[in-house]
Amino acid sequence: MTTLIIYALALAIVQFWILPASLNLKNLNYLLSNRDGNAETSPTYGRIARAAANYQESLPAFLALCLLSLHMGVDLTTTATAWLALRVAYVASYGAGIIYLRTAIWLGSIGCLVSMAMQLL
Repeated sequence: MTTLIIYALALAIVQFWILPASLNLKNLNYLLSNRDGNAETSPTYGRIARAAANYQESLPAFLALCLLSLHMGVDLTTTATAWLALRVAYVASYGAGIIYLRTAIWLGSIGCLVSMAMQLL
């Protein structure tokens, strides 16, 4: 479970910093500045930013459930792995602009969180 927590935090780094920065290289001077004002970005950058915001909303619940599973001695590895895989697929599908598949993936990740919580009861 500890490994999955580390992978989830690594995905956060990729989504919050690496992907947005790599998609915004044309605005390198803006990225290195105090960021006064706005930079012109691509639609893909906007989708990646929205996917990152969505990840910020679900990551605390995932981490709490993982920590509870460690504390209670309940093995949630399979469901937690599925959640992480779905979140990777979510950012990929959102970045590519695949709308219906993205929604199904998101619903699956929410289902994983619910399943994790139910297994702790």
